[in-house]
This record gives sequence, C-alpha cells and structure tokens, in this order.
Amino acid sequence: MVIAFQLNDGSKKKIPAIAWGNGTGGLSKMGQQTADLGRTVLESGILHLDTAQGYGTEAETGQAVERSGLSRDDVFITSKYVKTKPEDIKRSVQTTIDKLGGPPDLLLIHTPYVPEKGKIGQFWQVLEGLVQDGTLKGTSLGISNFQPEHIEEVMSVAKIKPAAHQLEFHPYLLAQLQPILDLNKQHGIITEAYGPLTPVLRHKGGPLKPILEKIAKKHNVDSAAVLLRWTIQFGVVAVTSSKNEDRIKGFKDVYDFELSEEEMKEIETAGRSVHYRYYDEHMGDGFPTPELPDGGENGKRVPTHLKKDE
Repeated sequence: MVIAFQLNDGSKKKIPAIAWGNGTGGLSKMGQQTADLGRTVLESGILHLDTAQGYGTEAETGQAVERSGLSRDDVFITSKYVKTKPEDIKRSVQTTIDKLGGPPDLLLIHTPYVPEKGKIGQFWQVLEGLVQDGTLKGTSLGISNFQPEHIEEVMSVAKIKPAAHQLEFHPYLLAQLQPILDLNKQHGIITEAYGPLTPVLRHKGGPLKPILEKIAKKHNVDSAAVLLRWTIQFGVVAVTSSKNEDRIKGFKDVYDFELSEEEMKEIETAGRSVHYRYYDEHMGDGFPTPELPDGGENGKRVPTHLKKDE
C-alpha cells in the first residue's frame, strides 16, 4: 500500500512518502534521458517527482508526466525557488509553471540564503500572494535547509504555514537536527529527507552497517530499502534518486514490508551515537554540531562534490 502524508494547509492532495529527485547523479545534464527516467519512475508506481529551478530539470519533469500518460492529478511534483530578488518572484514562478505544464504541488524556498538577509519574511509573503491570486493555484508552500531562526522568521509573518521542510536527513543527523525536527513538529510541517541513503552510500563503516544488514536479511531486502522504510515510518518523506531502471522499479518494494518498533528504535539509537553530515553547505554557519564521533573508518567525511545516486 502506498503511503502518503497529509499536509498542514488542508490540501486535498497528500504528499507521497517516496519521491524521485532529479538533481543528483548527473541527471541535470542528461536532458531527454532524465525525462524518460522520470516516466519510468511514474510507471513504476512512485508518483512523486522532486525537481528545482537550480537543477535545470523542470521541463524534463513536466515531460515525464506527459509521456507517462498519467493524469496530472495523480502525480505530485515538488520544485524549489532560487531567484534572489522579491520583484523577480512572480516572473520566475511563472517560468516554473510553464516548464512543468502547470503549478507544482509544492514549491520550496531552496535555501534560507536565496533571499537577502532579513528578507525571508518578505519573500514568504510574496509567495503567499501568488497562492492567493491564483498564480500558484493548488500549490502548497515550503522551505528547504532552514535553521531554527529562519523557520521562526517565516512563522512570524506567515498566513500560510510552510507545509514541508526539505533538508539532509538520515539517522546520523538525528542528534544535530533535533531542534529543527521539534520546530517542524510544533508547526505541523512535514519533514522531507534528501540524502536518506547516506549511511549506506557515502559512509564507510559506522554502527548502522551491521544493524541494517541484519534487518535487511530478515526482510529479504537490501540495506538501502531498510533505510528508506525507516525514514517513512519515522514520518519523513524520503527523496531518493537513481539512474538505474531496475533500482527505480524496485523503489515501490519499500511499501511491501514493515519495520518493528524494536527495529526502528535500534536504528535510531545507533544513529544518535554518531554525527555525520554529507551536504555541509547549508547547516555549517551558526548551527551547532554535536560532540559525537563521525563513526567512519578513517575519521574523514566524503567531500560534498563526490555526489552519487541516492
């Protein structure tokens, strides 16, 4: 059974718990192949596509929906806004709408550094205006990579609450992210995870490896499937990616098994014993890092530029 979460803005359209993102692994440079892979994703039963202005894949996302033959009402599309001036927002958002073939279901401010310092609230109010005047009809608004102070800046002016908050999320970040997760929960904001497979794709060793392998063997899946299932059972949308068609078609298998309460807790406990961040460009300044080991075999994190499929 497909899992989806209700958004806090009363949208009739729920957000599917697994999304395919087309911003990593070279997908932004693959043109029509990216559109074809997006169609494969939709045809496999994963009905949430995650794109962004900055990825350069919005047109291919719209083409994927068209080629799939699915009704646009059956597909959930997330995009992210990257322009920097309030006066550019309406024109830029219209470009996104044109490329997608209609308004996205969810539009995020890509980072808190998109607006000039002190103008996050002003940006949010302009986006609210586009929802209210029908430009973004049916679109939920959200944020990405926001620290607590940035969330509070939005909430101080918001008439429409952020519906979702996308950020790097996996068990090795639970200790650091707790203040943000608490704020998301307080305001009814759905957390979305990018990089959810970091503990198996980018982290050498660590306490999760044997735990994930043990649980995977029990459920006859791989460690990546266990991590994705843990993410969605934690109440978080998992945004993952791949260029491999067989792997794409296997994403939906995550819906076919369930982790026990003990398995969920075992993964969480191991995750909270380590701090490891892969994408360090958004949470580095002013956001405290817990005094925890990184859990790696060599004590060094993988450089951010070495990005692989999720």
